Amino acid sequence: MIHASLLWLCLLLFVDGATISVFTTPLLLRFGHGQSPLWVALLGGFASAIGSSIQLAILRWALSSRHPFTRRFAPSRERVQKTLAAHPSASFLALVVARATPLPDAPLKIVAAAISYPIPRYGVAVFIGSLPYYFLLAWLGSAFRFPDWVIGLSAGLLLLGWLIDVIRRRARQD
Repeated sequence: MIHASLLWLCLLLFVDGATISVFTTPLLLRFGHGQSPLWVALLGGFASAIGSSIQLAILRWALSSRHPFTRRFAPSRERVQKTLAAHPSASFLALVVARATPLPDAPLKIVAAAISYPIPRYGVAVFIGSLPYYFLLAWLGSAFRFPDWVIGLSAGLLLLGWLIDVIRRRARQD
């Protein structure tokens, strides 16, 4: 039986995947209890894969677009070239492995967008990579009921870390 909280989790994972993708871990820990880790991994991974595919499509559009309003949000051509030099392969296996860990996969997303990596293949890689990670986090959330304040604090720290990273990278570009 699928609980309403699992549907909410899927919706939140979809939105997180389509946006900044920093709340995945806290979401899985919070909604992992009371759910089958297998269902969380399958349905949550699918929702994240769809959201991440939409994010990739938006990144591809932003990188290829010449609209003035997207220049502010799109990485500079120089930044894309640096990312391509640092991460020359956005292969399927690299995408799967990146998604199967808590490490940020933003550099690979930029590379995938810059080289016009096929969106369906990207979505499948995200789905496959998320399965073990999501299963583990859902199991942890079931085995250990983390207080909401701990999960909220961890989400805030993840967001703060993401913001610091963004600011630090922009400072290097100037």
